[in-house]
Amino acid sequence: MPEGHTVHRIAADQNEWFSGQKIALLSPQGRFSTEADVLSGLRLKSVEAFGKHLFYVFTTNRIIHVHLGLYGKFRVHTNPPPEPRGAVRMRVIGSRKSFDLNGPNQCELIDSEKMEQIIQRLGPDPLRPDADPHDAWRKMSTSTKPIGAMLLDQAVIAGIGNIYRCEILFLLSINPQKPSNELNEGQFQAIWDLTCRLLEIGKINNRIVTTIDLSETAGDAMSAKSIRRSERLNIYKKPFCPKCGDYVYYWQLANRTVYSCDNCQQ
Repeated sequence: MPEGHTVHRIAADQNEWFSGQKIALLSPQGRFSTEADVLSGLRLKSVEAFGKHLFYVFTTNRIIHVHLGLYGKFRVHTNPPPEPRGAVRMRVIGSRKSFDLNGPNQCELIDSEKMEQIIQRLGPDPLRPDADPHDAWRKMSTSTKPIGAMLLDQAVIAGIGNIYRCEILFLLSINPQKPSNELNEGQFQAIWDLTCRLLEIGKINNRIVTTIDLSETAGDAMSAKSIRRSERLNIYKKPFCPKCGDYVYYWQLANRTVYSCDNCQQ
């Protein structure tokens, strides 16, 4: 499932390519045909990302809500677009570019009230300038759930996926099984700050990279694109710890496989 940095990068690119335009909207698959007929020809105001959710906001208080889930995928085309490939739920055609959306978990027509309800169910998004981490700290500080489970809970912090969970906890030497309410506020702030930093680097580079010098600015982190795939991560799916050389242990936590070093993460 795409993590928050990917969704924000998609929103940024699609805003550049489509915002302000009257777009044509089709549903080659047919499952979004009624909605496409209503929306086609309207002006797209903006594309907004919140956590792992995308919102296509039109000037008429009509909004498309998209959640990619495990199998959702965008394909971008230069106009004219090619014949649809696979089960295309939604095709958007702008003045110069088009995109196809295949296999999303959710693709629905909503209004601003429903959009607000969806956002209210989510925790703060580290990639949004209006994010307030205090709500996340309140939830963590009063929960006995493992921190590794809390970081995957989108109602606590929106946008963190399994890879970032493993890498953040490793970089901060925190065991994923540690009860959340045993963290102090300084440790939470370190988690929040590192999450903001890594997600921003991921958005800029359009890939997860956690092995670079984190003292660099986000712009300088563009050099992360040159790092080989096998060297982009510290501990996720790694057999040995890069710090001490011990075995990396893995187990199921919150229905996903977590990776951790017992020696370095206390």
